[in-house]
Amino acid sequence: MTTAIQRCSKAFFQSAILKKHFSVSRYSTVIPKEQFEQMIKKNKVVVFMKGVPEQPMCGFSNAVVQIFRMHGVTNYDAHNVLEDESMRQGIKEFSNWPTIPQIFIGGEFVGGCDILLQMHKNGELIEELQKVGIQSALIEQEDKKE
Repeated sequence: MTTAIQRCSKAFFQSAILKKHFSVSRYSTVIPKEQFEQMIKKNKVVVFMKGVPEQPMCGFSNAVVQIFRMHGVTNYDAHNVLEDESMRQGIKEFSNWPTIPQIFIGGEFVGGCDILLQMHKNGELIEELQKVGIQSALIEQEDKKE
């Protein structure tokens, strides 16, 4: 025999489920490692960021977009982690890196915004781009000056 409390609790939970008073994405599973491996190998440059290149949703993601623009790198895959919580958490676990954005070049994890900025400043980014067959626009500008 069910009590009044049990009936009320059951009715409450059924109502909450039907009216979706909770976030399903919070309880979703993390994207499998193999799927991330496929995503990062799909293009020479892959960025997991907040927002999209046309409209970054945080200063760090915006800085990454601007650095790539300076180098003339516009053909890269950008994944908006704000659209999918499982992607946001999954990429952090996959790379063992706690922050977003995350940059991959040639299928290898480079780091986040600070590391990309440092690579840009010391010239390493030009070298890494060349390794995957991308000519930096900054080299082309230097060639024109000479």
